[in-house]
Amino acid sequence: KDCPSGRLNKKKFIEVYKQFYPTGKAEKFCEYVFRTFDTDGSGNIDFGEFLIAISITAQQDPRKKLEWAFSMYDIDRNGYIEKKEMKKIMDAIYDLLGEEKKGSNSPEIKVDQIFSKMDVNSDQKLSKDEFVTGCLQDDYLRKLLAPSAS
Repeated sequence: KDCPSGRLNKKKFIEVYKQFYPTGKAEKFCEYVFRTFDTDGSGNIDFGEFLIAISITAQQDPRKKLEWAFSMYDIDRNGYIEKKEMKKIMDAIYDLLGEEKKGSNSPEIKVDQIFSKMDVNSDQKLSKDEFVTGCLQDDYLRKLLAPSAS
């Protein structure tokens, strides 16, 4: 009824997603989730993309969920997560959850802490392997960066 064409556009996706987080600001976070689901970049999530997204997020395998989370954080899709990308996502997560962004809880400080733990080769970017391995080895990071993989 809501999607007679079988496609879900970004506006409708955000509208639906906001119902799960009525007290938070969901728009920014939804943009990143939507982009990750919209694998062909059409501006719509079709039924096939939706089924793939549901399949990945419903999986029991934490590695698969973390690989999906990596693709959400890798905004420019260059195969790495840079600090600026992670800060954008962290900012959106804080808005979504209504988190305080001051002091030691600021997104910038959290991103620096994350990189100090995960960036094994100190190249100022996280490969998929560094991200997945880092999350699998650290419960706190996994819960923070990919709560569905816990």
